[in-house]
Amino acid sequence: MIRILVAAGALTLVGSLAAPANAQETFHGYDCTDDCSGHEAGYDWAARNDITDERDCDGDSRSFNEGCQAYVEEQADDASRNSQSGDENDDEDSDQ
Repeated sequence: MIRILVAAGALTLVGSLAAPANAQETFHGYDCTDDCSGHEAGYDWAARNDITDERDCDGDSRSFNEGCQAYVEEQADDASRNSQSGDENDDEDSDQ
């Protein structure tokens, strides 16, 4: 009886090591719990309302707020990239 239990335990251990661990789903770098629907709702809300300040992401749901923050961060990153590419074009124009 003990051999059966040991063998069953060994098979369970081997099976858990062989199976890949499920990676937690993320939304723009934020960890989702079950799915990312709360994050998506916050992101969509921020996009519809043209939110540009993270302080406006202050709802009752952490996932909603993180989705909103993701939108604000993305917009800031885009603005920064556009500003940098504009600076490069200004440099090219000044050489002429």
